Amino acid sequence: MKAYNYINGTWREAESGERMGSRNPARPGEEIGSSPRSSRTDAEQAVQAAQTAGLAWRDRPAGERGELLRQMALCLEARSGELAELLTREVGKTQPESLGEVKRGVAILHYYAGLAMHADGEHLPAADGVSLLYTRKIPLGVVALITPWNFPVAIPLWKLAPALISGNTVVLKPATGASLTAALLVEIISEAGLPSGVLNLVNGAGAAVAAALVEHPLVQGVSFTGSNAAGRRIAQQAAARGIKVQLEMGGKNAVVVMADADLARAADAVVSGAMKSAGQKCTATSKVIVQPEIRERFTTLLLERLQAITLGPGESPGVYSGPLASEQQQRSVLAAIDAAREAGAELLWGGGMPQTAETAGGYYVEPTLFAGVDPASALAREEIFGPVLAVLEAATLEEAIDLANDTEYGLSAAIFTSSLTSAMTFIRRIEAGMVKVNSETAGVEYQAPFGGLKQSSSHSREQGVAALDFYTHTQTISLTM
Repeated sequence: MKAYNYINGTWREAESGERMGSRNPARPGEEIGSSPRSSRTDAEQAVQAAQTAGLAWRDRPAGERGELLRQMALCLEARSGELAELLTREVGKTQPESLGEVKRGVAILHYYAGLAMHADGEHLPAADGVSLLYTRKIPLGVVALITPWNFPVAIPLWKLAPALISGNTVVLKPATGASLTAALLVEIISEAGLPSGVLNLVNGAGAAVAAALVEHPLVQGVSFTGSNAAGRRIAQQAAARGIKVQLEMGGKNAVVVMADADLARAADAVVSGAMKSAGQKCTATSKVIVQPEIRERFTTLLLERLQAITLGPGESPGVYSGPLASEQQQRSVLAAIDAAREAGAELLWGGGMPQTAETAGGYYVEPTLFAGVDPASALAREEIFGPVLAVLEAATLEEAIDLANDTEYGLSAAIFTSSLTSAMTFIRRIEAGMVKVNSETAGVEYQAPFGGLKQSSSHSREQGVAALDFYTHTQTISLTM
């Protein structure tokens, strides 16, 4: 596949003429396509196109914008298999996971289409008893969406849909590791008939293109999902200009398993949360904290499930998890595993690259389980973003909560218990933006606000009605005749 930038309703090469190759992480020798290596010039052209289209899009009746989103959903649904297949080949997800993500994208578009006629303000009593005092939501203008490779359909859409329905125009900058998927996604949804310039796509290296977008004087808002280092840099650039910025970043998500829990159910959820998508989710389970009296039994349950996991190319039937998305990801995860061993953690399972015909040459890492983990170690406190799980012990619920909170992140957390008292204590004290009781840490619902605490987020919320708040300003009007 040969992808292009999409600017002002036309597909075009980067001004430089340079391109970047994309390879299948399951079979790195297989090049699946290329995309433009864009520069600041391309980003500026996309922003200008979005600015030019902005007034007409903003003034378009909300119901018409909603109908366009509904048509985008129908276009995406009609070509869901095609997009899911490319997603699997480019990022490495299993086919069921890829298809599920595309279907989620369809649902997101339908959801925000339904919010087109949602109330966008309120009527307030005026002090003089005569004037009409009310508020309304107005769009920011041009917004830049900077998205990651791990959910290359769902995340762009859960940013794009509320931005468009609120009357903004958009420049999408996807991760280089998902540039082909992003281009096909834009091709599909643009078939709905979006006016030229309302949606623009610029591929290219993150630092150069992202900086050009954040620093552009016409860009009025930036929504970013990715690493903490990149997020902090974007936040500084946005703050220097005084524009709105939304960051969703890392997580070190803990599960607490109490002695009164259904242990088999908990083990299923922990393994699913930690190992699906090769652990490459910001909400993936990274550490599990158990009471001493169930540690041995629960660890055995985890090992049974880990030993049954099948790795292989995402399109192969029956595969539980595919490869990591890139060689860089593989190296990073293996380095974290080596560091954990050197720090004295006990390796119970995995820890290397699988040696099978199905996985040969691919960017795979075995499902890995550590015990005897020092709570102060990097393994217990820092994000790895791979299929690595640490088991820690805590004698009491209070101690378990303290261990769960002992990290700079605060995205997702879960507890397994049959005690309502324990569940409510956990909910009150855990430092996480998303809290689960008797279900895995991974997974979000598009109709509910999503975001983290501490260093996981800039503290605004994505998805649900709450997402509209970021993409709008509140305007107050007093009308006296």
